[in-house]
Amino acid sequence: MYNTYTKFILFFSLSLFMCTSYPVQAQDQLSSQNRKALRYYQKGNTAMGNRDFVQAISYAERAIRIDERFTEAYIMIAESYSFTRDCEKSCVYFEKAIASNPDFSYKLYYFAANEFMRCGNFEKAVSNFEEYFRRFPSNISEIPIVVRENYELCLYRLQLMDDSLPINPINMGPRVNSAYAEYLPSLTVDESKIVFTVRRKADDLTVCLNCLTEEDMYYSEQVDGIWQDRKPFELNTHYNEGGQSISSDGKYLIFTACERDEGYGSCDLYWSKRIGDAWSKPRNFGKPVNTQYWESQPTFSADGKNIIFVSNRPGGLGGMDLWSTQMIEEGVFSTPVNLGIPVNTMKNEDYPFLHPNGKTLYFSSEGHKGMGGKDIFYSELLPDNTWSEPVNLGYPINTYADEMSLVVNAKGDKAFYSSDRAGGYGKDDLYWFNLPETLRPQSVTYMKGRIFDAKDNTPLEAFFHVVDLKTGNVVVSSSSDVKTGEFLICIPTSSSYALHAQRRNYLFYSENFELKDVYTDIEPYVKDIFLKRIELGESVVLNNIFFDTDKSDLKPESEIELKNILQLLMDNPRMRIEISGHTDNIGSKEHNLALSQARAKAVFDYLVNKGIKANRMDYKGYGFSVPIASNESDEGRTQNRRTEFKIIGF
Repeated sequence: MYNTYTKFILFFSLSLFMCTSYPVQAQDQLSSQNRKALRYYQKGNTAMGNRDFVQAISYAERAIRIDERFTEAYIMIAESYSFTRDCEKSCVYFEKAIASNPDFSYKLYYFAANEFMRCGNFEKAVSNFEEYFRRFPSNISEIPIVVRENYELCLYRLQLMDDSLPINPINMGPRVNSAYAEYLPSLTVDESKIVFTVRRKADDLTVCLNCLTEEDMYYSEQVDGIWQDRKPFELNTHYNEGGQSISSDGKYLIFTACERDEGYGSCDLYWSKRIGDAWSKPRNFGKPVNTQYWESQPTFSADGKNIIFVSNRPGGLGGMDLWSTQMIEEGVFSTPVNLGIPVNTMKNEDYPFLHPNGKTLYFSSEGHKGMGGKDIFYSELLPDNTWSEPVNLGYPINTYADEMSLVVNAKGDKAFYSSDRAGGYGKDDLYWFNLPETLRPQSVTYMKGRIFDAKDNTPLEAFFHVVDLKTGNVVVSSSSDVKTGEFLICIPTSSSYALHAQRRNYLFYSENFELKDVYTDIEPYVKDIFLKRIELGESVVLNNIFFDTDKSDLKPESEIELKNILQLLMDNPRMRIEISGHTDNIGSKEHNLALSQARAKAVFDYLVNKGIKANRMDYKGYGFSVPIASNESDEGRTQNRRTEFKIIGF
């Protein structure tokens, strides 16, 4: 009797080899001769053909109870569990099949290795691969490439496990997680709020034909180190909303909404702005960002300008790819650009998160070598604006289960992500862990406060930007809240920065920060800014005008501030100013007077050379005669060494 099911097993499993020319050797006779066991086996064979795997398992188990050395019956059960993706039980029965007859077929060791690999038991997978190699009947060079690749991948995964990182992912608990799936967290830079997506059961109001689930956005606020009970986000509707990213300052939210009437494709990107305590009506990104294809899972850069998202649009490398668009002005976006190799692969890349430092990109991938399923990787933005080769975050951050949607706090010492690992409250849960130092991105601190009118303390909406004094690059550009005047901005901890705030009909405000050290625990700046109206007699300290000690030559870092003065004078063509130089009390009165005069003239000369008429400006040196702080301390003397301008006419 020719063994029909044995042929089925071998041909099915052979498809895993991706090698149709590989020879199939079917047995002419089954390993059991017990007629009753054979009848049950044949019924199981018919059930397998009908894809009734539960019935096939039942018949095969009966056959084994009669003949415990019935190898094909064990294989039938193993394959049935494999079809239903129960790899743990499948592995058990492949082992039982081998134990019943170790010499049944050398291919059986490959099938077992493949199943152990899928189940995350890489030690047993390697052992079975090596036994397959040992028993291979032909020249070892004829072993299919896919087999060797899987074997090497198991060795790689074992190495990742040997290099296990000292972390302990902690479930965020029942105030955040539930029996539903929670994923795609997004964190404000001050860690006061976490926003995430929940996939819950659809209800009668769900607007999605034949959908069994509905995605909504939720948030939890941290109070005294404890995450509070989650609440639904006010932008939720009866459509699917999720895949969101909240900006570092909590001012903008970009998210994914699907199947809306005004949409361009199945899922589109939308944005909303927080004004006071309320969110504006969401607006579709529109073309060229949204297309007839799938756009989702956006992430903000800290300056709010760069947005990386996921799409399966044409022009990518395959499957889901990561794309980037720039917000040219509020609600206006550039044509998206594919991030390309080495980030994207022919398989799926998704769940991006761009750290507030603007350089470290985390994402999930099926195409890069990892532990199995979706693994989390990171890539660094290089000086030439290309991305570095992605690095696997290692075990146990990554397991053979799916790990995805990782975000890292501004300090770089704590990570949040989603996993379907065992022990959760439901499906995917949110976890957090302390990030090992070897994986920490460049940290950022933040500055927060409010902007007021200097006379009546009215909260103001003002625009500001932070510039890296070493490179001249704008690292943050944003505005304060129109109702409250509140602002929050990220500042990378590796350079010196100039802050510039301005509003129409007001004088600008400037300040500089020196953050040249890398800190592991950073306290934020908390500062209120008072803007002065453009009125006669008002003055501004130019905190970002720099000179070398005892010299009057303008340093290159002064260019940013000088342009601010230039723009102010161009915007107010009737304004006349006095530029004044001031020193500390170190040195003689005569020397300091001459030095301060020369420094004021250096600013005057720059503006004249840029086209400002000389009759609109005076310059004067005051030496140390007009201090604004005590000269008894280094800090006070630093404040006294300054350049100012004052409005003297219109």
